[in-house]
Formats: sequence, structure tokens, C-alpha cells
Amino acid sequence: MKITKPFLVLLVLLSACVSFAQSGKKLDKIIKRDYQIIECTVLKISDKTVEYSLPGETVQISLDVSQIAKIDFASGRSQTFDVSANASTTTQSLSQNVSSADIKHNTIAVLPIPYVNADNQQGSEDMAKFAQNDLYNKLLDKSSNIFPLTVQDLRTTNSLLHKAGIDHNNIDETPIEDLEKILGVDNIVAAKVSYTIGTGTTATTYNSGNAKVSNNNKKVTTNDISTTTANDQKYYYYTVYFDMYRNTDKIYSQTRKPLLAVKDGWMDSISYLLKRSPIYVKK
Repeated sequence: MKITKPFLVLLVLLSACVSFAQSGKKLDKIIKRDYQIIECTVLKISDKTVEYSLPGETVQISLDVSQIAKIDFASGRSQTFDVSANASTTTQSLSQNVSSADIKHNTIAVLPIPYVNADNQQGSEDMAKFAQNDLYNKLLDKSSNIFPLTVQDLRTTNSLLHKAGIDHNNIDETPIEDLEKILGVDNIVAAKVSYTIGTGTTATTYNSGNAKVSNNNKKVTTNDISTTTANDQKYYYYTVYFDMYRNTDKIYSQTRKPLLAVKDGWMDSISYLLKRSPIYVKK
């Protein structure tokens, strides 16, 4: 069959429209508990996993529901995931040889603080401990402002968590009810630091020179030297998540981004949120 030129043009335009429609297809969004967002097409949801494919791919990827906080579907519907039952079972298996500690009333524990690079989702154990220690020291310094609460010793907190098999990697997956039993406290402060790093260049110019005047005091010659140096600058963009619990109830939950993109800017956000929490009383 002979294909006419107008028909061929129409076929090309139709193919382009179909291609454009596919490329502009609205995607589902999986929001993970580590705050990573995956844009994809959700294919199947079960009690244990969610299967999806990435744009332009046919490979099916499986993700455990324990890692998922919420799915925003392209249709506009949202589905949240409550994995407290699964997490409780996990914690029981981790801590089956650890007895629940006697609850010390009006005692607050500081959990390890996940410190995560939002670009690659890699966490730093050293920085998680450093951030935990920083918040712990802030509570100690403000002990008169949080009375009648007593801060649990950090060594005690970390020792009990270690025996239960809990660290900065899985602390988010453990229910607060189980953490209070393991630590023997009725108050808990939990935080998380997420960050990205940006770079920029600043240029500085230095000028120097001299001038000579001729014998007739009319002719002036100059010899100028200009030097420009470039400096690379790193910028740290933080998001601090800050939660407080009392008797398993969440009594305070805030998110804050520091005003300045400096290396330790997250510390200022921790102090800001602590002073505005319900346990803090100005004196």
C-alpha cells in the first residue's frame, strides 16, 4: 500500500502527541520514613511490600512497607502506612533478652539523632552521637528550665539501646512505647538532622601600584598591579525534625531550617526548638 505524504505527516504528529502525553504523565509519590521521595508508578500493594516502576522503565522494584510513611497517588488519593505492629515485633525480637526497666517518672531520655545526607541517604554514626550529645548537654544546661524533669544519663540511654539492638539506623522504626519501656523513662526527645551541601565561589581583588611624575610636573605614569583570588565556599542546608513524647503521646512536633547555611547551623535550630517546647519554662 502506498503511503501518501499528508498521511505520513499526520502519523508523525500523532506519534509525537502520544509521546508527549506519556512523558507528561503524572506520577505517584512514595514518601519514605527517611524523608526520601520516590516518583514512580505504583503497581501493587500488599501487607508487606509495595511494588513500583520508575519512569521510562519496566523493571518492578519491591519496597518493604516498614520503610514507607505515605503514598500520594497521581489520582489525588493518599495512603499512610502504620507499621507499629511490625516494628513492635521487630523490637521484641531484638530485645527478647532485655527486661523492661522500671519506669522512672519525670525522667527524659535523649535518643540517638540520625544525621543523614539527603542526597544519598547516607547516615553518619559519629555525627549521630555528636548531635545526641549536643542536645543532651543543652538539656543539662537548662535543667532549671525543664524542672521537674531529670535527664537520663547518656551512657545509660545508649547502653540500654545497645542491649536491645537499637541504634541511629533503626531508631525511627522502633515505637516510642517500646523505647520508653526499654529505657525506663516516661519522657523522650527525638530529633533528626537532614542536610545537603552546596558550593559557591567568591572572588577577591587586591590592587597595588605606584605613580611617577616627570620633571615638568605634567606627565604622570603609573604602574598598577591587580591580583584576584577565587575561594570555594561550602554551604550547608539543614532541616531539623524535633519531636517530644510523654507517656507515649506526642506532645510536640516541629520542623525548622536554620537561617544561615553554615556548617553547624543545625545546632541553633535544636536550641530554638528546645526553648519553645512544652517542657521548657523561661526563668
